[in-house]
Amino acid sequence: MAQVTLTNVKKVYAGGVEAVKGVSFDIPDGGFCVLVGPSGCGKSTLLRMVAGLETISSGEVSIGSRVVNQIEPADRDIAMVFQNYALYPHFSVYDNMAYGLRNLKTPKDEIDKRVKEAARILAIENLLERRPRQLSGGQRQRVAMGRAIVRKPQVFLFDEPLSNLDAKLRVQMRVEIKKLQRALGVTSIYVTHDQVEAMTLSDKLVVMNGGQVEQIGVPSDVYRKPASKFVATFIGSPPMNILPAHIDGPGIVALGDAILEARDLRQNLTEGTKVEVGLRPEDIEIASEGAAGTLPFDVEFIEELGATQLFHGKLSGLPFVMQAATDVVAKESKRLWITVDPDRVHVFDATSGARLGRV
Repeated sequence: MAQVTLTNVKKVYAGGVEAVKGVSFDIPDGGFCVLVGPSGCGKSTLLRMVAGLETISSGEVSIGSRVVNQIEPADRDIAMVFQNYALYPHFSVYDNMAYGLRNLKTPKDEIDKRVKEAARILAIENLLERRPRQLSGGQRQRVAMGRAIVRKPQVFLFDEPLSNLDAKLRVQMRVEIKKLQRALGVTSIYVTHDQVEAMTLSDKLVVMNGGQVEQIGVPSDVYRKPASKFVATFIGSPPMNILPAHIDGPGIVALGDAILEARDLRQNLTEGTKVEVGLRPEDIEIASEGAAGTLPFDVEFIEELGATQLFHGKLSGLPFVMQAATDVVAKESKRLWITVDPDRVHVFDATSGARLGRV
């Protein structure tokens, strides 16, 4: 087990294209870090630099006390689980899991011990003689994880390992991955574009955009206090509503004709400054008509989700979504009066998108 440290890591391709722009953070020994962001944001490139599959243009990657920039992938003491599982089709499950240990000249009895122990942990003991073509997607994923476990590495690297599975199996497998990582205590880096996976798996969440880090933190902090408009709209489902507004006084924003209190808002902003207000659909509450601090929301249609409903419509003439428990609002309602806790009003700079919260 080991701490992983990235110091000003950059990746520049031919023609001066910057895929990763000076990323720095560390993952403590035994921590589970998730890199999340849209396609092309540099998260997989960053993971591959840690693995040694991509050269580092500048900066340093350390695993434990070693700077590994010039160390071959096989000598970095890492194990990687890929999106496509990368199993040998002509090998049995047992031989797929044992292959890496055989290349390392591990004694035969030690290989047998490790493979069977990993198979027991992953509940695939009865599959050891099968070929990959005889397995389901979830079983192949377990075999790929088993192949990583038997190596007993210092670091696990996961490159979107669940993206080929159906929705139900993805939920099941992410629970198993988290339980397994906690049981083994191995430092892990996990890449995904799925923000639900990112929120549920990580101890440390790294949100990336355009080759750079937008925010680093524990999932609850990233969700509740997004550092930028990008993070606010990327993390959370359904996404945060973003509406144009302006400063109307200390801790006050004007949204059209309505006034909202924003307790986290910096106090030194000039009145009239253009900003953007973020309101999460699940933070919206229904209020009495015309009550102080309420906003009129014109409902256009309702999306049924079982335990909850999504109300789609217009607020101040702009698209808006509210989430509420099923049947809390009469379906024939065309206009609702809504309010939001001042502690959950997010305000962002209209130009840079940076959060305008208190320091």
